[in-house]
Amino acid sequence: MTQQYSTASKTARPQGRRSVLAALGLGGLALPLAGFAPLGAERRAFEAMLKNTPTCLAPVAAPGAAAGPLRKLTIAWNATSICTSPVEVARRSGILARHGLEVELVNFGGSTEALLEAIATRKADAGVGMALRWLKPLEMGFDVKITGGTHGGCLRLAGPASAGLTNDINSVRGKTIAVSDMAGADKNFFSMLLKRRGIDPDRDVTWRVFPPHVFGLALERGEAHAFAAGDPIAWTLVRDKQLVEVATNLTGEWAQRACCIIGVSGALVKNDPQAAAALTRALIEAQHLAASDLSIAADAFMDYAPGRVNRDDLIAMLSSHTHGHSPAGTDIRREIELYAEELKAVGVMRANTDPKRFAERVTADVLSV
Repeated sequence: MTQQYSTASKTARPQGRRSVLAALGLGGLALPLAGFAPLGAERRAFEAMLKNTPTCLAPVAAPGAAAGPLRKLTIAWNATSICTSPVEVARRSGILARHGLEVELVNFGGSTEALLEAIATRKADAGVGMALRWLKPLEMGFDVKITGGTHGGCLRLAGPASAGLTNDINSVRGKTIAVSDMAGADKNFFSMLLKRRGIDPDRDVTWRVFPPHVFGLALERGEAHAFAAGDPIAWTLVRDKQLVEVATNLTGEWAQRACCIIGVSGALVKNDPQAAAALTRALIEAQHLAASDLSIAADAFMDYAPGRVNRDDLIAMLSSHTHGHSPAGTDIRREIELYAEELKAVGVMRANTDPKRFAERVTADVLSV
């Protein structure tokens, strides 16, 4: 993991909102949600990971790194999700160092609540994860601020044509859908989509939990007619089983919506806004670098990829995402407000939660500092 990439010769495609790019100084670059799990074990595991240096990736310096001592931060991420690969791009390309940061990446596998608690209590300074996994616990009061979105895409709803599935979302009516978690981002998103299309996600479909590695077997046995999951699992199943992709989280009105977000400790935003801004800028810059050349993100993820997935597969997956869409400021606030409205509609968020006020509370416009 010592290969470096230079950002000097890369010019990203004109994707994303101009306001974000201007704030970045890139003018040319056009849960469980119900029933919280006990936190003690996850907290201890997280603290152990922070002390266990093999799980932390040291920063890679690059030409043009900021002069003087680097600000040390810790980012929690899920190294098995290809959509987070630009986080590793930011590290190995030297983007983080050029923004004056020395960052340790900690591969966190605990519950979402434990992750957000770790950020809120400064056991980690920031994290990257799924908006639809984070918003319910943030509603409960964790002191974590969303400072930007990283990309859109990576969730898929698919199944075999033999089960009557087509590219029409109505084809899932009456079907059983496999998910890995009844409170996961995939179930939440496709529940929202079904609701918007006039299909009751509680009555017109059946959700059934399976471990992700047996989704294919569940489809073969008829125990499920479709599945909802994220990449690389979802993309690989569609390819290997020649499944019909019914919808993704870029379907229709969600085509210009970020699904993964940057969360920063509320204390860091308050006490060191420059560091929070530098981190947000660096991660968004990495997203645009990855969007300009998908092979960079694919190479960064190769050390974490499942054995049956090759570099070309990773590039194909990434090409279906929108890594050039990385909203911040008022843009990410509006997207969070829309998600909150939709999560209320499917009964995930409280009926008395005001989406606008919620979005204002849980986001921070650090790029304006």
